[in-house]
Amino acid sequence: MSVPDQDQQRGTAKQPKRGPRVRELGRRRVGRLPDMDWPLLFCVLLLLGFGFVMVASASMSIADRTFDEPFHFVIRHALALGLALAAGFTVFGLPTTWWERSGTALFFVGIALLVLVLIPGIGRTVNGATRWIPLGPLNLQSSEFMKFFAVIYISGYLVRQRENVITSLWGFLKPMILMVIASALIMRQPDFGTTAILLATIMSLLFLGGVRVTHFAALFGMLATTAAVLVALEPYRLQRVTSFVDPFADPFDTGFQLSQALIAFGRGEWLGVGLGNGIQKQFFLPEAHTDFLMAVVGEELGLAGTLAVIAAFGFFMWRALQIGARAEQAGYWFAAYAAHGLGLSIGLQALVNIGVNLGLLPTKGLTLPFLSYGSNSLIVACMAVGLLLRIDLELRINAVEQGPVKGMKWARA
Repeated sequence: MSVPDQDQQRGTAKQPKRGPRVRELGRRRVGRLPDMDWPLLFCVLLLLGFGFVMVASASMSIADRTFDEPFHFVIRHALALGLALAAGFTVFGLPTTWWERSGTALFFVGIALLVLVLIPGIGRTVNGATRWIPLGPLNLQSSEFMKFFAVIYISGYLVRQRENVITSLWGFLKPMILMVIASALIMRQPDFGTTAILLATIMSLLFLGGVRVTHFAALFGMLATTAAVLVALEPYRLQRVTSFVDPFADPFDTGFQLSQALIAFGRGEWLGVGLGNGIQKQFFLPEAHTDFLMAVVGEELGLAGTLAVIAAFGFFMWRALQIGARAEQAGYWFAAYAAHGLGLSIGLQALVNIGVNLGLLPTKGLTLPFLSYGSNSLIVACMAVGLLLRIDLELRINAVEQGPVKGMKWARA
């Protein structure tokens, strides 16, 4: 990325007033849909709709056995979708300047939530993991929101402290210390997968922000060593790594989940066994409607369905990174970093989830964004989309206000 001038670094670049050209454009578009990134929105809506169908297909058997109500998870997922769309619409309605100003406060709200979930009597424990704060019929997963808040905070930090980040080791280490604190709190839950996604996203943002390769390499080596130690110290993590190498060596214990997922993909072949006709979800494949929903897609829709989902996430990543690149060219540095960070966060999580389902990565407790059952994951993903669409909208408005000549000059500043 090119280095912004001092006004742009402080996020105080003077914005021009709207002229007659913009007012005339507004009059012509009364009653029409807003000019925004519709391909990105349609892609996300397709993923959400497809996810609803697949969650319904994957969850009915276990819901019928557990709750004696086959539509238990379907109804809850529909409510979660409603909340997620409302959250995304709310984020879309807030200007990016508000998010830039609020980044630090939001980050420490996230830290407070991570601490709160670990207090005995407050946090809810499921399968040995304490990750949720009960809020009536809903459960708040603080680590999911922390991924969003961290991207907002680091994006603002890179604008305010760009010179220090590039030239000073301390400027690079200050935000990483806060990220290590947040990661340590998430690891106490424990949630190794979310920690890995959080750190990978933040380190990618810092790299885009101009951190020296030597500083980056040293920190990466330290984090890789720490991750290796954490895997070695916890037997269940070591079992996941060893079972990932050869899941069929112990198919009824440590390799059970992955071996069942691979069987599902094998049964699907090219075009699948048909929507709703899969059998792995019927008490063979654990977490079929959450972490291993992709295996159900592979069984019921085959290689064609699997590749379609991968292509949809690839398209989402391309649009998000393109929005970030346009924001960089226009001099909106906070928006550029935020768009890149949010796109990378969702893309990396999808990559890890699909890799786990296909046996390419060790098992992690991560949902598939936009598709898997889980209200917190859906809400945060839709919040990210809302902010991406807001950034795109402001870029389009700015392009009209600046005009073809002024806009090009400003983009090169």
